[in-house]
Amino acid sequence: MTRSTRERIIDESLRLFAERGYSATSVAEIEAASGLSPGAGGLYRHFRSKYEVLAAAINEHAARTRSQVTEALVEVEAVGTSIPIEERLDRLCRAGLAKVRDESRLTRVFFRDLSQFPELVAVVREGLLQPMFDAITTWFRTQPEYADADLDWPAIGAVLGGAVVHYRLFQETVGEPPGRADRDRFVASWVRLSLGLISAGRPASAAGVAEVAG
Repeated sequence: MTRSTRERIIDESLRLFAERGYSATSVAEIEAASGLSPGAGGLYRHFRSKYEVLAAAINEHAARTRSQVTEALVEVEAVGTSIPIEERLDRLCRAGLAKVRDESRLTRVFFRDLSQFPELVAVVREGLLQPMFDAITTWFRTQPEYADADLDWPAIGAVLGGAVVHYRLFQETVGEPPGRADRDRFVASWVRLSLGLISAGRPASAAGVAEVAG
């Protein structure tokens, strides 16, 4: 599918911002990368400034993420509990890693450049990061295996979601995964920790009955 000039400007500007930094990227460089004559002002036919290009990129990625999270939850509900909980957790973790990978450029820009634009930090927080954490929280609350777990799910969603974000971010910035744990080992450990929440979140009386029965 052919991209419009506006789409090319957004895509190429985000790539350049991620590679070089927002301040170090000029409008002429964005124009050249987008197939426009550098310095001829072609960018200004679509955006009023370099900042407006950055804001458009972040807002569009945030809108896309909200839509993708909604679609993912629908797919999860369709699968239901027809597969073992271990496989469901594995799919959830890998989906999160894939999403963070898809947003790697935006993630780099976020951590390096957006502190100077608090209004855009809010867009990333509410449109990208928080929906991911909320999706994890919603997922756990809807799984029957965790139905009786008395746990702080929003905080757990932050911990588990934060681990996924950190894994990809560390890999991108350092050049190797944290602890040198490859993706499969990370996912397996993430699943194992998540399975531990089933017994950890049981009321004391229920846990005691389970131990006696064992």
